[in-house]
Amino acid sequence: MSVTLIKGDDPVLVAQQVKAKVSELLGDGDASLIVEELTESTYQDEAGLVEIAPLVNAAQTPPFLTDRRIVVGRNLGLFSTQDSVKPLVEILDSKLAEVDMVLVWEKGQSSTRLPAIPKSLKKGIEDAGGITIDAAPKGKALKKLVEEKLLSSAVTLDQSAINLIADNTGDNAGAIDSLLAVLESTFGTQGVLKAEDVKPFLGTASDIPPWDLTDAIDSGDIVGSLNMLSRMFGGGQRHPLQIMSILHGHYQKALALDGAVVGNEKDAAALLGMKGSTFPAKKALTLSKRLGPVKVKKAIELLAQADIDLRGNTAMEPEAVAEVLVARLALNSKR
Repeated sequence: MSVTLIKGDDPVLVAQQVKAKVSELLGDGDASLIVEELTESTYQDEAGLVEIAPLVNAAQTPPFLTDRRIVVGRNLGLFSTQDSVKPLVEILDSKLAEVDMVLVWEKGQSSTRLPAIPKSLKKGIEDAGGITIDAAPKGKALKKLVEEKLLSSAVTLDQSAINLIADNTGDNAGAIDSLLAVLESTFGTQGVLKAEDVKPFLGTASDIPPWDLTDAIDSGDIVGSLNMLSRMFGGGQRHPLQIMSILHGHYQKALALDGAVVGNEKDAAALLGMKGSTFPAKKALTLSKRLGPVKVKKAIELLAQADIDLRGNTAMEPEAVAEVLVARLALNSKR
């Protein structure tokens, strides 16, 4: 048995990766005889409850009329506890050489968020010699994925076009393939496209992750901060109150660490009650130390005033209130 785990919260990128992996495993075989795909509806019983037993049964079913089977388990984010994945973990080390499993950690159709993968499932896949593929990476890894897609496309793009598309894409890398298809149908595959060639096809800039905004603010980059805010308003369609919530959380961490006796990011994470990666705690600790008590206090005062203004204290439009706040926070962060 070979096991591959594909994870991600971008349905387009996940679907592309699943298709590529299944095609790789299938080769010249007949998909109708070899591939069995299970989804959320497959796991549901008559009462609408979900259990992982159908996937386990499929993995233990021997091939019929073929020498092997490919079992694809979609929507596994439905099973977020160690108990719910236990039956699957128990069979991962089975010596079923004729079965290949592709496990897809993605949201169910009725889910609002993608939970963390249970540690027991991660370990079970690792112990079985399986591999994990991140179909929707974040940060620098996402930018690298976008650039790789652009460089490997049939359309030739110069660096200015690549930079513009990568910046406009934000965290919506799933839109890249459709954009490239439009560019190919319009310009063909001859010649080199520049930024001015592709700009009319980009539309509204896509959303960005919250840390792009807070990183720009923390660096004191007023213009960059306002650009990130515009992206969140436009492509992300975020309400100013959502922006306020992000900024409140960001500065509340710095305030909690201000004056606290913490020696490192692990201590900071413990004080903040964070679990998992200590990187967010490290960023909060760095921000708290760099701003110092006076500037941390100033940031909290700016947030409080903007909160009052957003609730009717001023005739300014909510978006304008948020813009003024972000500019002032960035100015407050300047060294």
